[in-house]
Amino acid sequence: MSEANERFSTFHQRREAQAKEPFGSLALVLTQWIDAEQTVWGVAGTWTPRADGQPGLELTAAAADGISIDDELVDGHVVLGGPGEGSPRIRFSETLNGTVIAEDGLCGLRVWDSRSEWIENYGGIAAFDYDPEWVVTGTWKPNPAGTEMTLDKKSGATKSQVIPGEIEFVHDGHTVSFVTIGTGKALQIVFADETNGVDTYSVGRFLFVVPNPDGTVTLDFNLAVLPPCAFSYNFNCPIPPKQNRLPFRVEAGEKIVVNRAGEPLHH
Repeated sequence: MSEANERFSTFHQRREAQAKEPFGSLALVLTQWIDAEQTVWGVAGTWTPRADGQPGLELTAAAADGISIDDELVDGHVVLGGPGEGSPRIRFSETLNGTVIAEDGLCGLRVWDSRSEWIENYGGIAAFDYDPEWVVTGTWKPNPAGTEMTLDKKSGATKSQVIPGEIEFVHDGHTVSFVTIGTGKALQIVFADETNGVDTYSVGRFLFVVPNPDGTVTLDFNLAVLPPCAFSYNFNCPIPPKQNRLPFRVEAGEKIVVNRAGEPLHH
């Protein structure tokens, strides 16, 4: 096996293992936004937005509910911080955990089940064989600082995203200029191609890249991955913008999530 094939094999094995971890994509069983006092399906307690307007939630629960925050049993009313460093560790039972999320000024609760039906039925991630022909060199074209674009999400909602730049490359006579998103060193490409809905997940796939110092970008489509919503319906992923919808097949990278019988885990 070549060195490139070995790297690809290791990458793919790690992806398959990460998906079924306690906070892996297959473990997410609920996402619920908290905009008023309410209960959350499947777990105990009463949840509200923080009264002080800061990111996070407030929880009221009895000791008999068995909810712990940072390993302390809740018996009464507690205030939980928002996501990020120091985010509270929420535990509902031996298998159920929670995390606080925030978006556009609204906070919510995610519930993770380390023994979800999707984990129990998981057979792996089907992928194309490694193909060096799908390692493509593009040109990095940075945008002015603060450039943004509104991207659609799977649910039909929209979100404004920072667009740090575009990556231009040529394939089979087609000139493509990928829109990228992200504010860190690694850039994310949300793309679609002619395999979607046939051989690969219908919504599209992700590719993460880092521009090279010489202004080029290596696009290794063998490392194209499925979005989290391919593993759990409780993720709301961005869908590819029109500019990132390729008029050809990309026969590289991940295809679909499969069950133990090798059939699609989600239909």
